[in-house]
Amino acid sequence: MSIRLLIGLSLMLGTKVYAQHTQHIKGNVIDASTLRPLAGVTLVGHNAYAVSDETGAFVLKTVGDSAVFKVSHLGYETLEFKPHATTASPVLLKLKSSSTALATVSVSGKTQERMHSENATVSIAVDEEFLDANRENSLMQTLNKIPGVSTMNIGSGQSKPSIRGLGFNRVSVVQNGVKHQAQQWGSDHGLEIDQYGIEEIRIIKGPASLLYGSDAIAGVVAIQPAKIPERNSFNGSVNLLTETNTDLYAVSAGMQSRGQNWFYRGRLTYRDYADFKVPTDQINYENYIFNLHNQDLRNTAGKEADASLSLGYVSPTFRTETFFSTVSAKNGFFANAHGLEVRNSSIAYDASNRDIDLPFHQVNHIKIINNSTLNLDAHRLHVDLGYQHNQREEHSEPVPHGYMPKPSGSRERVFTKNTYSLNVKDVVSWGAHTVSAGINTEFQNNNIGGWGFLIPAYDRFTLGGYVFDHMALTENLHLQGGLRYDAGYLDTQSHFDWYRSPRTNADGSTSQVYAQRARDQQLNFGSFSGSLGVSYIHKNTTYKLNIGKSFRMPLAHELASDGVNYHMYRYERGNLNLDPESSYELDAEVRHDSGRYRFSVSPFVNLFDNYIYLNPTAAYYESLQIYEYTQAAVFRAGGELTAGIDLLPNLSLDASAAYVYSRQTSGPKDGFTIPFSPPFSTLFSVGYGIKDFSLFSETRFTGDVRITARQTDIVPPESVTAGYEVLNLSVMSKLQVVSGKPWALRLKLNNVFHTPYFDHTSFYRLIEVPEPGRNFSVSVTIPF
Repeated sequence: MSIRLLIGLSLMLGTKVYAQHTQHIKGNVIDASTLRPLAGVTLVGHNAYAVSDETGAFVLKTVGDSAVFKVSHLGYETLEFKPHATTASPVLLKLKSSSTALATVSVSGKTQERMHSENATVSIAVDEEFLDANRENSLMQTLNKIPGVSTMNIGSGQSKPSIRGLGFNRVSVVQNGVKHQAQQWGSDHGLEIDQYGIEEIRIIKGPASLLYGSDAIAGVVAIQPAKIPERNSFNGSVNLLTETNTDLYAVSAGMQSRGQNWFYRGRLTYRDYADFKVPTDQINYENYIFNLHNQDLRNTAGKEADASLSLGYVSPTFRTETFFSTVSAKNGFFANAHGLEVRNSSIAYDASNRDIDLPFHQVNHIKIINNSTLNLDAHRLHVDLGYQHNQREEHSEPVPHGYMPKPSGSRERVFTKNTYSLNVKDVVSWGAHTVSAGINTEFQNNNIGGWGFLIPAYDRFTLGGYVFDHMALTENLHLQGGLRYDAGYLDTQSHFDWYRSPRTNADGSTSQVYAQRARDQQLNFGSFSGSLGVSYIHKNTTYKLNIGKSFRMPLAHELASDGVNYHMYRYERGNLNLDPESSYELDAEVRHDSGRYRFSVSPFVNLFDNYIYLNPTAAYYESLQIYEYTQAAVFRAGGELTAGIDLLPNLSLDASAAYVYSRQTSGPKDGFTIPFSPPFSTLFSVGYGIKDFSLFSETRFTGDVRITARQTDIVPPESVTAGYEVLNLSVMSKLQVVSGKPWALRLKLNNVFHTPYFDHTSFYRLIEVPEPGRNFSVSVTIPF
């Protein structure tokens, strides 16, 4: 609820449809057990459609006595409703909870909201309404309004998640039950996920390696499978989006259908965008002045083409769905951010703002995933199978560097990664206990190519098993605890330069040799993790406390990198002696929602025994500073705060704040923070709804101001980042242009005053590039 109010999407007024020779039926939908109003209930008929508002109210347009409507809501039995044209007084519809429908989301006889309240972990549910209202150029930028969640932006079309200041492979992104595995270790590597067609995302703050294994040490972004279509149904939608800052145009079309037991869904997405504009005419980096043509950040244009299809079968005891998807993208890198070659390049970077010139990358990510669930009395067996193929190529101008002669071709680095996943979980219920026991296993094969070397080819295998118990001590008091053990190995392959470099021999002579960058090496890891938590619900307030120990296995780039990263102007070197990261965290949350008032506070305390990070040294290689992976003990604390109030039935105010304190307590940077620590940030929002007029209904105006403090808590070689304030405006409305389902119209104006500012967690901030300037976007969703 707080998320919807945060973005000004609640307090919708009852829908009014203006037409002639029709009958309007008014009513309310409530829970049959609690008698509480239900928001978001859909009523679908042959020529009419309605959704209940926050008070459970709806308005239907019907024709005669022949109209029949299906009334459906997630977690409830579907009801058929046949209004009568002579009905004058409002009708009252009561929906019953459905254990069969809820089994698809691992909930039995309870709403999702209730289930999440009983869970001791601190998490937030992000629904489709939030995603549609805050749509940005990438999935993680869309989630940026959630307190405690930030992004590392790489241009306008790519970003990666950060939860409470921890990112890269410390956050697991899970889609349809399987962890997304690509090359997300790289600072300039985004996520290959189509953000359209997603109905719900679950964000877990804090360690979640108990259920998800290594890489979930900071949290999880879990993209949930869409709910199963209604029987004998067919529907879909077309999403159209355009924006001014990048001259973007995007289209995404999806549809789904179901007979009795079999169903399918499909989606196609295409995006094409130009260089994004920044509110400056010049960029000064390391005493070099880069002039920008028309404020375009040259060579940041890109294209993306995505496709997905799923086939499924559902019955009262069995459900299975197989997903096929492909995401293909080609994106340019800011030409001045890659070794400064642009000063000597013959490429006409400013000839067109839609060209994708060197340097650029192109990536294709293919996924095949199967989710199956079998209900056997007290048991629910879940099996997830996954295969992912990630092909990534990084192209750059072929120029000589150091002892490397000018290479042939532009393929600087090529990564080919295949990942095979298997998750098996059995959920057993008896008495007050719900016990989950399962295993997760994953095998990765990563090969490399190109004339530039950074990380070696490798194989990686992990296997973990866990047991987790959720015990209901009373109806409102719940205790949770679990234990897990993981083991894994990393097998790296040797690698030699393709060119000769001079080497000084013991006798003082010099030889020309093929330098070895990596060697055959197998490393084994193993670790326990566990958690214990309690949740207590008292009327409209939920109290949570959770303590846990989690871990993360070192990755290939941390252990065995040995090469020049021209994207970052440095030489990176791994450390084969790194230990797995161990993290101990205490999380708490108090959340209250009485309808008109709401607030939450979510503090945490976190200790790392051996945090892994890339540390600059005093040594140099071919004029580039050498960075080495090292470990240090780290203390972290912070949290999030949200508050909101409905001043009037159509006016709401909301505010949120997030803060993270980090301090290294050992190692070469003892006393400093850790890299990419986000500054204190607040978000103030106001939402105002107006009555329906003409063809428009459920219109909502929203304004929000993000105020971010100056970040002076840095670790060398980081620099201080100034604070900033940015104003964003938006309006959403339903548009009844034809009979049937209304269109959804969204207008957004970001960075209203074209404010130049720097995001401390942005990739381009390292080279003094400000964030995008003013951007006006128009989005239309056309259902069918």
